[in-house]
Amino acid sequence: MEQPPGFKDLIFPHHVCRLKKALYGLKQAPKAWFHKFSSFLLHLGFSCSKADPSLFVLHSSKGTLLLLLYVDDIILTSNHSSLINILIQLISSKFAMKDMGDLHYFLGIKATLTKDGLFLSQHKYALDILQRTNVLAARPLNTPLSQKHALHDPTGALVDASEYRSIVGALQYLTLTRPEISHSVNLLCQFMQSPTEVHWSGVKRVLHYIAGTSQLGLRISAQSSLNLVGFSDADWAGCPLSRRSTSGLCVFLGSNCISWSSRKQNTVAKSSAEAEYRSLASLAAEVTWVTYILKDIGISLSQPPVLFTDNISALHLRPNPVLHARTKHVELDYHFVREKVVQGAMVTKFIPSMSQVADILTKPLSKFQFQSHRTKLGVVQIPHSSLRGC
Repeated sequence: MEQPPGFKDLIFPHHVCRLKKALYGLKQAPKAWFHKFSSFLLHLGFSCSKADPSLFVLHSSKGTLLLLLYVDDIILTSNHSSLINILIQLISSKFAMKDMGDLHYFLGIKATLTKDGLFLSQHKYALDILQRTNVLAARPLNTPLSQKHALHDPTGALVDASEYRSIVGALQYLTLTRPEISHSVNLLCQFMQSPTEVHWSGVKRVLHYIAGTSQLGLRISAQSSLNLVGFSDADWAGCPLSRRSTSGLCVFLGSNCISWSSRKQNTVAKSSAEAEYRSLASLAAEVTWVTYILKDIGISLSQPPVLFTDNISALHLRPNPVLHARTKHVELDYHFVREKVVQGAMVTKFIPSMSQVADILTKPLSKFQFQSHRTKLGVVQIPHSSLRGC
């Protein structure tokens, strides 16, 4: 401890104030900790990723070292094990730390090494939600959302908003390894202000679906290629209250789904082509961010990323240099996607609606379509070797 600038006592330069409250927990504590720890890493030769400030990368003649920081939780990985041991010793000499060994749990997500890669799951977290809501032994359902749901019905008695927000917020964290429920949870999040019994029934349906699929998780294959592919879809005017469309996108690195999103668009789309094109622009922005991450890590793509959409009209807008009256108001999205394609940074292609993986992120589907797209996203059962202790 030392006296702060501007309040130094010249008579007692080594005296400090006696703290009556611990520094840990103050609002500025995380920022101060991150500044101190990041300065230490930068001094060691790390560089901070421009796309993700919590990712630090060190390239050396021995190999590459990656450090991911979340407050005081750290993940280390490298293509040379000696680099990890050296860094752990350096950090231990400066900070009080505990080496937890190989990655098992991180922020409630269990990581299990398999024969062909990694398996990420939140099985225990899902069981905690079910036990908390007394739905652990409930009758399981095949889909998290009915095709003819009534969530947009404004009528119905109000329910406890605090409990509703708590459960939906917990489900939102579960989407970190369960992309197939992203659309359902995103839809439920739109009624946080005044939830009714209809919305609470929607929450119960999602919980019943989780009760039968709590052992599902995200598969990450090590044998995958490094080709970047994205899928975008939109449900035109899907919201009967605001008539805004829902955008869905997912990004694959080879066969691994590494990013996904389901959200309502900011403005009303005047046509299905406009809704699809806005979704395509969001996908282009997400793919651009992923390429920056890969570039910081040191991975170069052998070919431009491919963006798939199932709307031919939106696909034809991309190479057309003329802004028509019906597309003038989408000028920014139009120029963003077109510029990426002209530069050769991305390629847009058509895909049939039945093969559109992002369809699961925009609307409720039938049992067969839902399970088919869920498998394509890489959401599978927990490997038998990891059932113990999960």
